[in-house]
Amino acid sequence: MATRRAAFVLTAPSVPVFAIAVILAILALAAHYGGVAIPWIGGHVIETLTAAFVLLTAGVLLRGI
Repeated sequence: MATRRAAFVLTAPSVPVFAIAVILAILALAAHYGGVAIPWIGGHVIETLTAAFVLLTAGVLLRGI
């Protein structure tokens, strides 16, 4: 029986990438739900959460990031 390899291998993101993504997400949630006034993030909560998710996804999909 032939074995198949996955099309791409998922890897754990590096600690700095994970930390930056989590910090961005926490800041965005604090600005939106906590009422914390953060100058740029307060007006761009969705964009900040999207950037955190894209960064985390890149860390999982791309090896070495």
